[in-house]
Amino acid sequence: MFKSNPIFCALDTTDVGRAASLGQALKGHVGGLKIGKEFFTAHGPSGVQQVVPEGTPFFLDLKFHDIPNTVAGAVRAACALSPTMLNVHAAGGRAMMEAARSAAHEATTPPWVLAVTVLTSLDADDLTDIGVQGTPGDQVLRLAALAQKAGLDGVVCSAQEISILRKECGPDFKLVVPGIRPRGSATGDQKRTMTPTDAVQRGADVLVIGRPITGATDPAAAAQAITADLAGDTA
Repeated sequence: MFKSNPIFCALDTTDVGRAASLGQALKGHVGGLKIGKEFFTAHGPSGVQQVVPEGTPFFLDLKFHDIPNTVAGAVRAACALSPTMLNVHAAGGRAMMEAARSAAHEATTPPWVLAVTVLTSLDADDLTDIGVQGTPGDQVLRLAALAQKAGLDGVVCSAQEISILRKECGPDFKLVVPGIRPRGSATGDQKRTMTPTDAVQRGADVLVIGRPITGATDPAAAAQAITADLAGDTA
C-alpha cells in the first residue's frame, strides 16, 4: 500500500476552509492526508468529512492513550470515519494496544493501528527529564517490540530508527515516519529529521510531511517535487 506515493500531507490547521482547499489541491499529488489533534479538537468528525476528499486515504493522528476500555471505545468511534490509519501511544501498555486492535478489527475495513513510540520532538535529554533511561532509539525499540506483540500493524517512529526497526521487526511491520524534511527545509520543532529519499531507502512505508508542503506558495507543486525526487526524477 502507498508504494506509488508514500507521502501523507499533514493538515495541521484549525481553519476548515484552508484545510479543505489543501485537501482538494493535493488530491492525486499525495498518497493521503493526515488529520491531527489541532484540527480534530476544533472541528471533530464533521470537520474531517468536510476536508478529506471522497476516496482519499487519511491518517487520523489522535494518539489515544487511556485505559483499555476507553481507548477501545475511542477507536470504534474513529472507525466510523473510515480512516486508513489511526494511532495510540505504545506507552499505554500491551492491554491497551490489544484493545485498540480488537476494536479496529470490528470495522468492515479495519484501519492500520499504529503505536506512537517516541515523539520526534524529543531527544535523549528530554527522555531523561521524564525518567526514561537510554537513547531515543533504545526506547523506540522497546515500545515497538511491545506493539508488535500486541498485534498492531506498525509504529510511528522518527526516521533515525527506521533501519533498526526494519531489522528487528521484519519487512511487514509498518513504519510511518513524521519529521520528514526535504533537503534545505527548516526543521522547526522536530529534532530527529531526515529527507524523504533517505527515509524511503531505509525502509519507511509512509512519510508524513506538513509545513514543507502546506507552507509552500504552491502546495501541489511542492508535493510533486518531493514525489519526483523520490522517483529519482530531479529534472
